Amino acid sequence: MDNSFDYIIVGAGSAGCVLANRLSHDRDNTVLLIESGGWDNNPWIHIPLGYGKHFDNPKVNWMYHSEPEQATGGRKIFQPRGKVIGGSSSINGLVYIRGQREDFDSWDPEKKHGWDYNSILPYFIKSEKNIDIQNEYHGANGELSVSSPKELHPLATAFVKAGINMGYQKNKDFNGATQEGFGHLQMTIKNGRRSSASTAFLRGIRKRKNLKIYTNMLISKVLFKNKTAIGVSGLRDGMEINIYANKEVILCAGSFNSPKILQLSGIGPKDILDKFNIENISVLEGVGKNLQDHYNGRIIFKTSNPYTLNAVMKSKFRSIFEGFKYIFFRRGFLNMGSSVSAGFIKSKQSLKRPDLHISLILFSGDKAGSKLHKWSGFSIIIRLLRPKSVGSLKIKSRDPFTQPEITMKYFTHKDDRTKLVDAMKISREIMKSDPIKNYILEEFSPGNDITSDKSLEDFLSDKGGISYHPVGTCKMGDDKDAVVDFNLKVMGVQNLRVVDASIMPSITSGNTNAPVMMIAEKAADIILDNRSLRESH
Repeated sequence: MDNSFDYIIVGAGSAGCVLANRLSHDRDNTVLLIESGGWDNNPWIHIPLGYGKHFDNPKVNWMYHSEPEQATGGRKIFQPRGKVIGGSSSINGLVYIRGQREDFDSWDPEKKHGWDYNSILPYFIKSEKNIDIQNEYHGANGELSVSSPKELHPLATAFVKAGINMGYQKNKDFNGATQEGFGHLQMTIKNGRRSSASTAFLRGIRKRKNLKIYTNMLISKVLFKNKTAIGVSGLRDGMEINIYANKEVILCAGSFNSPKILQLSGIGPKDILDKFNIENISVLEGVGKNLQDHYNGRIIFKTSNPYTLNAVMKSKFRSIFEGFKYIFFRRGFLNMGSSVSAGFIKSKQSLKRPDLHISLILFSGDKAGSKLHKWSGFSIIIRLLRPKSVGSLKIKSRDPFTQPEITMKYFTHKDDRTKLVDAMKISREIMKSDPIKNYILEEFSPGNDITSDKSLEDFLSDKGGISYHPVGTCKMGDDKDAVVDFNLKVMGVQNLRVVDASIMPSITSGNTNAPVMMIAEKAADIILDNRSLRESH
C-alpha cells in the first residue's frame, strides 16, 4: 500500500465518488479513496428493486440503530447506511429529488457564499444525464443517469389524477421551475440498472494512475501535527495503518460517521472529548448536533388491482414472468425504485411552498423492510419536508468499531406532531377521490377506527417510519454551532474538510442523494479553485 497522497478522501459514497473523479481528473493530483466496505459486486445492487435485498444486509450496510425514545414509542429505529463502494447511493430507493429553491437560499440568505439556489444549480446540471427531460434545469452530459418510468402502473396514474381532481396542480418535473403538485418521480436508473455514485463516477475511472482505492479499511481518526491534518489512521485486516496527505484530508463518511471520526480525532464538544480522554484538537460544540431526518407516516390499503408487488411475489409463475420481463425488456417491478409517484403539497394554502410529501409505493408490509402482505396492497407514505425535531450524535467509546449513540428526537416538536396528523387526514381525503378510490377495498392501517387527532398521533408515535435522510451533524455556517465554513473547511484546524450530507445547515425538501452529489461537485471546484461554474451564476 502506498502511504502518501495529495488528497485522502474518507468514504466512497455519493460525495466521495464524485470528489475522487473530479480531483483525480488533474493528473498532477494523487488521490486516495478509502471505503470501509467492499466493491459493489452484488448483482442485486444494480437491479433497481434489489434495494430491498440490502435493507438489512450487514455486508453492505452499517446496520446502525437510533436510541429508544418516548416520542416514538420506545423503539430503537433502524438506520441503514451504505457500507460499500457507492455508499448509500448503492442501496437507496433511487428517487431523484433535489429539493426546493428556498432550501438552498436559506443556507446562504445573503447570497454571498455561493450556496444559494442560482449558484448551486449549475452543479446539479453538471452531474446529470437526464434521459427524458431537456430544459434549462437539467443536464444531458453528466455521469449520473436520471430517467422517467418506462411504464406507468394504473395505480400510479390513478393516484396522480386523484391529486389533480382534489385541486392540486400537475407537475411533470419536480426538479424544474417548481416542486409543487402531483406527478411521477424520476429515478437514477440507466437502461434498467441502478445509476449509483459508483457506476456513474468511479467505475469508469478506477484505473487512473493517480487514483488509488482502498476497500475494507475502517478509519479510526485523522492524524494531526499541531492543528494541521496530515493524514489518517485506519484498520485493515487487523492491522493499523497510517496514510499521509500532502494537501488535504476530506471526510465524506456521511452524517453518522463523519462526526464520529471527528470526535475520535479530538474535534467536537469538550465534554465528549474529555469523557474519553481524547486530546482536544479543536473544541467545536456543533459536531454531532443539528441531526435531522424526514419522519413519516404510512397508510396501507388493500386493493382490487391484481398487479402489485405483493400479488406477484406470492405466485411462483408470476414471479418468474416478472424476471423474464426485466431480463428481456427492462420493464416491470424489477425496474422500479421505492416510490413511483408523488405529490408535493402545502398543509395550508397560506404557505408559500410545499411542506408535505405524499408518495405512492406499489407494495405493502407492516413496516419498511418487512415481509410483504399476502394480499394485493399498496402504501402511501406521508412525510414532513422540513421537520423541526432535531437530534444529535456522540461516540460511545474510543473503539472505532462501536456504533455512535444516535439520538434522533423524531416527532418531539409539537409542530411536527400536529402537522403530520393533519397530513394523514389530507392524504386520506385524496385517497377518497376519483379515480384512486375505485381501486381501494379497505384501509388496512391505521384503519377506519383511527380517526381522532389523538389516536392518529398515537399511531404515528408507535408506527411512524423514517426516510433514511440523516443530515446536518457537521453544519456549514459562521455561527457558534458551525463545524465547517462556507468552503467546507473544519473550524480551528488546517487541511481538513467535510463534504457530505452532514454539512447541510437544514434538511432539503426531499431525498438527499442528489443534493449530496451537488455538494461534492461544488466542493471539488472550491478545492481545485475552478471558478468557471462558480462565477457563471
